[in-house]
Amino acid sequence: MNNPVVLKIGGSVITDRSSAVPKALPDTIERLAGEVAGTCVNNPLILVHGAGSFGHPLASQFKLTEQFDTKGLIETHRSVKTLNAMVVDAFVSAGVPAVPVHPLSCALLTQGRISDMQTAPLREMLNRGLIPVLHGDVAMDSVRGAGILSGDQIVPYIARKMGAELVGIGSNIDGVLDSEGRNIPEITPAIFDRIRKYIGGSSHTDVTGGMLSKVQELVELADESGINSRIFDASAAGNIIRFLQGETMGTLIQKNK
Repeated sequence: MNNPVVLKIGGSVITDRSSAVPKALPDTIERLAGEVAGTCVNNPLILVHGAGSFGHPLASQFKLTEQFDTKGLIETHRSVKTLNAMVVDAFVSAGVPAVPVHPLSCALLTQGRISDMQTAPLREMLNRGLIPVLHGDVAMDSVRGAGILSGDQIVPYIARKMGAELVGIGSNIDGVLDSEGRNIPEITPAIFDRIRKYIGGSSHTDVTGGMLSKVQELVELADESGINSRIFDASAAGNIIRFLQGETMGTLIQKNK
Protein backbone atom coordinates (compact mmCIF):
# COMPACT_ATOMS: atom_id res chain seq x y z
CA MET A 1 0.00 0.00 0.00
CA ASN A 2 1.28 3.46 -0.87
CA ASN A 3 1.51 6.03 1.90
CA PRO A 4 -1.84 7.78 2.37
CA VAL A 5 -2.87 11.35 1.69
CA VAL A 6 -4.63 12.98 4.65
CA LEU A 7 -7.16 15.60 3.59
CA LYS A 8 -9.06 17.82 5.98
CA ILE A 9 -12.09 19.78 4.84
CA GLY A 10 -12.75 22.69 7.17
CA GLY A 11 -15.99 23.24 9.01
CA SER A 12 -16.07 26.70 7.41
CA VAL A 13 -16.42 25.01 4.01
CA ILE A 14 -19.22 22.52 4.77
CA THR A 15 -21.25 24.49 7.33
CA ASP A 16 -22.42 28.04 7.87
CA ARG A 17 -19.97 29.08 10.59
CA SER A 18 -21.86 32.31 11.22
CA SER A 19 -24.94 30.38 12.32
CA ALA A 20 -25.64 30.03 16.06
CA VAL A 21 -27.38 26.72 15.35
CA PRO A 22 -26.10 23.76 13.31
CA LYS A 23 -26.45 24.57 9.62
CA ALA A 24 -24.85 22.42 6.94
CA LEU A 25 -24.19 23.35 3.32
CA PRO A 26 -25.44 20.19 1.55
CA ASP A 27 -24.77 21.44 -1.99
CA THR A 28 -21.12 22.07 -1.11
CA ILE A 29 -20.80 18.68 0.60
CA GLU A 30 -22.20 16.97 -2.51
CA ARG A 31 -19.80 18.91 -4.75
CA LEU A 32 -16.81 17.90 -2.64
CA ALA A 33 -17.93 14.27 -2.69
CA GLY A 34 -18.21 14.41 -6.47
CA GLU A 35 -14.73 15.89 -6.81
CA VAL A 36 -13.18 13.13 -4.69
CA ALA A 37 -15.16 10.49 -6.58
CA GLY A 38 -13.99 11.85 -9.91
CA THR A 39 -10.30 11.99 -9.07
CA CYS A 40 -7.94 9.15 -9.93
CA VAL A 41 -5.18 9.04 -7.29
CA ASN A 42 -2.49 6.48 -6.54
CA ASN A 43 -2.48 6.98 -2.78
CA PRO A 44 -5.08 5.83 -0.25
CA LEU A 45 -7.07 8.68 1.26
CA ILE A 46 -8.03 9.56 4.83
CA LEU A 47 -10.60 12.32 5.22
CA VAL A 48 -11.08 14.55 8.25
CA HIS A 49 -13.69 17.29 8.45
CA GLY A 50 -14.21 20.15 10.84
CA ALA A 51 -17.21 20.57 13.11
CA GLY A 52 -18.14 24.11 12.10
CA SER A 53 -21.50 25.28 13.43
CA PHE A 54 -22.27 21.71 14.56
CA GLY A 55 -19.52 21.82 17.19
CA HIS A 56 -18.02 25.18 18.09
CA PRO A 57 -21.16 26.98 19.39
CA LEU A 58 -22.12 24.02 21.61
CA ALA A 59 -18.58 23.60 22.90
CA SER A 60 -18.52 27.30 23.73
CA GLN A 61 -21.98 27.21 25.34
CA PHE A 62 -21.02 24.37 27.68
CA LYS A 63 -17.47 25.75 28.24
CA LEU A 64 -15.97 22.42 27.28
CA THR A 65 -12.47 23.89 27.00
CA GLU A 66 -12.68 24.85 30.69
CA GLN A 67 -14.67 22.14 32.45
CA PHE A 68 -16.13 18.65 32.24
CA ASP A 69 -19.83 18.77 31.46
CA THR A 70 -21.70 15.51 30.87
CA LYS A 71 -24.59 17.06 28.98
CA GLY A 72 -22.25 19.25 26.96
CA LEU A 73 -20.11 16.26 25.95
CA ILE A 74 -23.13 14.21 24.89
CA GLU A 75 -24.89 17.00 23.00
CA THR A 76 -21.74 18.17 21.22
CA HIS A 77 -20.86 14.65 20.12
CA ARG A 78 -24.40 13.98 18.92
CA SER A 79 -24.29 17.17 16.90
CA VAL A 80 -20.93 16.56 15.21
CA LYS A 81 -21.92 12.94 14.57
CA THR A 82 -24.95 14.23 12.66
CA LEU A 83 -22.68 16.30 10.41
CA ASN A 84 -20.35 13.34 9.93
CA ALA A 85 -23.29 11.18 8.85
CA MET A 86 -24.27 13.82 6.27
CA VAL A 87 -20.73 13.90 4.89
CA VAL A 88 -20.38 10.09 4.76
CA ASP A 89 -23.82 9.70 3.14
CA ALA A 90 -22.94 12.23 0.44
CA PHE A 91 -19.64 10.53 -0.32
CA VAL A 92 -21.22 7.08 -0.45
CA SER A 93 -23.95 8.40 -2.77
CA ALA A 94 -21.18 9.73 -5.04
CA GLY A 95 -19.58 6.28 -5.17
CA VAL A 96 -16.84 6.87 -2.60
CA PRO A 97 -16.41 3.92 -0.14
CA ALA A 98 -16.49 6.19 2.93
CA VAL A 99 -16.92 4.93 6.49
CA PRO A 100 -17.38 7.01 9.68
CA VAL A 101 -14.76 7.05 12.44
CA HIS A 102 -15.71 8.93 15.62
CA PRO A 103 -12.70 10.19 17.64
CA LEU A 104 -14.70 10.02 20.91
CA SER A 105 -14.56 6.23 20.56
CA CYS A 106 -10.89 5.84 19.62
CA ALA A 107 -8.86 8.74 21.04
CA LEU A 108 -7.64 9.70 24.50
CA LEU A 109 -6.38 13.14 25.45
CA THR A 110 -4.02 14.22 28.22
CA GLN A 111 -4.28 17.93 29.05
CA GLY A 112 -5.98 18.54 25.72
CA ARG A 113 -3.42 16.76 23.54
CA ILE A 114 -3.77 13.31 21.96
CA SER A 115 -1.95 10.75 24.10
CA ASP A 116 -3.41 7.68 22.38
CA MET A 117 -5.45 7.07 19.25
CA GLN A 118 -6.20 3.75 17.59
CA THR A 119 -4.85 3.83 14.04
CA ALA A 120 -4.66 0.07 13.32
CA PRO A 121 -8.33 0.03 12.21
CA LEU A 122 -7.60 2.94 9.85
CA ARG A 123 -4.75 1.01 8.28
CA GLU A 124 -6.97 -2.03 7.77
CA MET A 125 -9.70 0.15 6.26
CA LEU A 126 -7.18 1.52 3.76
CA ASN A 127 -5.92 -1.98 2.98
CA ARG A 128 -9.51 -2.93 2.10
CA GLY A 129 -10.05 0.08 -0.14
CA LEU A 130 -12.19 2.05 2.32
CA ILE A 131 -11.90 5.78 3.02
CA PRO A 132 -12.12 6.60 6.75
CA VAL A 133 -13.90 9.87 7.54
CA LEU A 134 -12.96 11.39 10.91
CA HIS A 135 -14.09 14.70 12.34
CA GLY A 136 -13.58 17.28 15.05
CA ASP A 137 -15.15 15.86 18.20
CA VAL A 138 -15.13 15.73 21.97
CA ALA A 139 -12.81 13.13 23.51
CA MET A 140 -12.08 11.75 26.95
CA ASP A 141 -9.12 13.32 28.77
CA SER A 142 -7.14 11.45 31.42
CA VAL A 143 -6.63 14.65 33.41
CA ARG A 144 -9.58 16.94 32.63
CA GLY A 145 -12.23 14.28 32.09
CA ALA A 146 -12.95 15.38 28.54
CA GLY A 147 -11.96 18.03 26.04
CA ILE A 148 -12.25 19.28 22.49
CA LEU A 149 -10.33 17.33 19.86
CA SER A 150 -9.90 19.50 16.79
CA GLY A 151 -9.51 18.08 13.32
CA ASP A 152 -6.40 20.26 13.15
CA GLN A 153 -4.83 18.09 15.87
CA ILE A 154 -6.15 14.82 14.43
CA VAL A 155 -4.58 15.47 11.02
CA PRO A 156 -0.89 15.72 12.03
CA TYR A 157 -1.25 12.89 14.56
CA ILE A 158 -2.60 10.54 11.90
CA ALA A 159 -0.10 11.80 9.35
CA ARG A 160 2.78 10.84 11.66
CA LYS A 161 1.35 7.48 12.64
CA MET A 162 0.40 6.51 9.09
CA GLY A 163 3.47 7.97 7.38
CA ALA A 164 1.40 10.26 5.17
CA GLU A 165 2.65 11.19 1.73
CA LEU A 166 1.03 14.61 1.92
CA VAL A 167 -1.44 16.57 4.02
CA GLY A 168 -4.09 18.92 2.68
CA ILE A 169 -6.13 21.46 4.62
CA GLY A 170 -9.13 22.67 2.62
CA SER A 171 -10.14 26.03 4.09
CA ASN A 172 -12.47 28.79 2.87
CA ILE A 173 -9.60 31.12 1.93
CA ASP A 174 -6.72 30.76 -0.50
CA GLY A 175 -4.08 29.50 1.90
CA VAL A 176 -2.37 31.51 4.63
CA LEU A 177 -2.67 35.27 4.14
CA ASP A 178 -0.33 38.06 5.23
CA SER A 179 -1.34 41.36 6.84
CA GLU A 180 -2.29 42.74 3.40
CA GLY A 181 -4.52 39.77 2.61
CA ARG A 182 -2.04 38.29 0.13
CA ASN A 183 -1.29 34.59 -0.07
CA ILE A 184 1.95 33.41 1.52
CA PRO A 185 3.09 30.74 -0.98
CA GLU A 186 5.48 28.88 1.33
CA ILE A 187 6.10 28.57 5.08
CA THR A 188 9.01 26.76 6.71
CA PRO A 189 9.93 26.41 10.40
CA ALA A 190 12.74 28.93 9.82
CA ILE A 191 10.37 31.75 8.85
CA PHE A 192 7.35 30.82 10.96
CA ASP A 193 8.28 32.93 14.00
CA ARG A 194 8.77 35.95 11.76
CA ILE A 195 5.37 35.72 10.07
CA ARG A 196 3.18 34.27 12.83
CA LYS A 197 2.07 37.77 13.90
CA TYR A 198 0.37 38.16 10.52
CA ILE A 199 -1.65 34.96 10.87
CA GLY A 200 -5.07 35.45 12.42
CA GLY A 201 -7.65 33.34 14.18
CA SER A 202 -11.22 32.80 13.03
CA SER A 203 -13.92 35.40 12.38
CA HIS A 204 -16.51 33.08 13.98
CA THR A 205 -16.81 31.19 17.27
CA ASP A 206 -13.79 28.87 17.31
CA VAL A 207 -12.69 26.86 20.34
CA THR A 208 -9.66 25.40 18.55
CA GLY A 209 -7.46 28.38 17.65
CA GLY A 210 -8.26 29.26 14.03
CA MET A 211 -5.65 29.56 11.27
CA LEU A 212 -2.67 30.17 13.55
CA SER A 213 -3.28 26.88 15.35
CA LYS A 214 -3.51 25.05 12.01
CA VAL A 215 -0.24 26.48 10.76
CA GLN A 216 1.60 25.81 14.02
CA GLU A 217 0.54 22.13 13.99
CA LEU A 218 1.67 21.76 10.37
CA VAL A 219 4.99 23.57 10.86
CA GLU A 220 5.78 21.14 13.69
CA LEU A 221 4.76 18.23 11.47
CA ALA A 222 7.11 19.38 8.71
CA ASP A 223 9.96 20.07 11.12
CA GLU A 224 9.71 16.77 13.01
CA SER A 225 8.56 14.35 10.31
CA GLY A 226 9.37 16.00 6.98
CA ILE A 227 5.74 15.67 5.85
CA ASN A 228 4.60 18.51 3.60
CA SER A 229 1.19 20.14 3.92
CA ARG A 230 -0.80 22.43 1.68
CA ILE A 231 -3.50 24.86 2.87
CA PHE A 232 -5.84 25.82 0.05
CA ASP A 233 -9.32 27.11 -0.77
CA ALA A 234 -11.66 24.12 -0.84
CA SER A 235 -14.72 26.35 -1.26
CA ALA A 236 -13.70 26.96 -4.90
CA ALA A 237 -15.01 24.32 -7.29
CA GLY A 238 -12.32 21.99 -8.63
CA ASN A 239 -9.67 22.72 -6.01
CA ILE A 240 -10.03 19.34 -4.27
CA ILE A 241 -9.29 17.70 -7.63
CA ARG A 242 -6.33 20.01 -8.20
CA PHE A 243 -4.89 19.23 -4.76
CA LEU A 244 -5.30 15.47 -5.14
CA GLN A 245 -3.60 15.66 -8.53
CA GLY A 246 -0.60 17.43 -7.01
CA GLU A 247 -1.03 20.93 -8.42
CA THR A 248 0.63 23.96 -6.82
CA MET A 249 -1.93 26.06 -4.97
CA GLY A 250 -2.53 27.89 -1.70
CA THR A 251 0.28 27.74 0.86
CA LEU A 252 2.88 24.97 1.05
CA ILE A 253 4.25 24.18 4.52
CA GLN A 254 7.48 22.22 4.40
CA LYS A 255 10.69 21.62 6.31
CA ASN A 256 13.68 23.94 6.02
CA LYS A 257 15.55 23.63 2.77
